[in-house]
Parts: sequence; C-alpha cells; structure tokens
Amino acid sequence: MTQTIKIDFVSDVVCPWCAIGLQALEQAIARVGSEVQVELHFQPFELNPQMAAEGEDVTEHLTKKYGMTDAQARENGEAIRQRGEALGFRFDMDRRRRIVNTFDAHRLLHWAELEGPAQQRALKHALLTAYFTDGRDVSSHEVLLDVVASTELNADRARAILASDEYAEAVRAQETFYQQQGIRAVPSVVFNDRHLIQGGQPVETFERALRQLAAQS
Repeated sequence: MTQTIKIDFVSDVVCPWCAIGLQALEQAIARVGSEVQVELHFQPFELNPQMAAEGEDVTEHLTKKYGMTDAQARENGEAIRQRGEALGFRFDMDRRRRIVNTFDAHRLLHWAELEGPAQQRALKHALLTAYFTDGRDVSSHEVLLDVVASTELNADRARAILASDEYAEAVRAQETFYQQQGIRAVPSVVFNDRHLIQGGQPVETFERALRQLAAQS
C-alpha cells in the first residue's frame, strides 16, 4: 500500500536556498516515485517583513544584515549559482536584484493552494524563476499579475486579491504558527507535522527522509 507523506515547505520567494531546497526535494520525490504519495504544501515565511516598498540592493542588504564584504557576497552568490546549476535551476547573478517585500506574493500563493496543489506549485516555481532567473520585482503588482498569467491561474481573480486585503489574515496566521514552532530560518521542510529538515540540503538527504518515513508507516 502506498504511503502518504505530508510535506510543508516553509519558505520565501526571495530566498535562494529555498529555490535550491525545493529543486532537491522535488528530485528526491521523483527518485522515490510510486513508493510514496506526497502532499506538498507551500507555507509563508518573510525574510524581511519590514522591508520598505522600494526594497534594497541585494549586495548592500547582505553586507548590512550579515556583515559580508562585497567580495564575500559575490563568492556566496557564485556558490549559490553553482548549486542551482547542478540541480537544474538557473540563478542569473549578473542582474542587480533588490530584496523586496513578499507579503503579496504569499497572499497569492495562499489563494493558489485553494485552487489546487498543482496550481500552488506552479505559481511557486514561477515566482522563484521571475525573481532569481529573470531579475523581476516580485513585490510589484504588475509583475505578480504577469507571473500569475504565466500559469493556469485566473489573472483577474489575482488582480482583485491584490487590490484588497484578502488572505492577509490567513497568511499572517500561518507565519505566526511556524514562528511559534521555532522556525527562524528557511527553507524549513516539515514532514508529517513532526520531522524537520532545514536548509538547501542535497537530494540524498531528502530521499533518505522520505524512504525512512515510508518504512515507518
């Protein structure tokens, strides 16, 4: 009998290690194949919930927040680019991205899950690509609507959500819940509401966890 494993992927759409962790997790799921049935849910986490509307240059942000030098920030970016490339995700580090507020993106992801898990997953991937590959501002409503339109989701419905406070309370409730569970860094991958793996781990780490949980079940 195929076992069902629930996975809550707590992350932000401007977190590079979240993009890496998701690629690795999905490849692990593919390796396990029909041995398990996975229910994948994307949960909100804001790296910079107080970020101003205009955002902040990525390098300036990293040097200020983490005490990195420009050289260290570039080295870190190259390491991320290589990890992404190995997993099939392209980081364009030549684009001068800005760290932006992502609350509206999370509201759309919450709505997308109500439309269906496949729709939420498609939007998550589209947002990560828009930001890290295309260098787009995912706090911009215009950009968000373009991203929604690239999926099978209804852009008119998304426009109505962005023009309102719809799902704001639900997103904040989910953020608070995971903070109360001790989540302070992302990606945080929670299996069956009990087992936690954090960071952009290798495919093998996620595969091993899936197989162990399937065997326990």
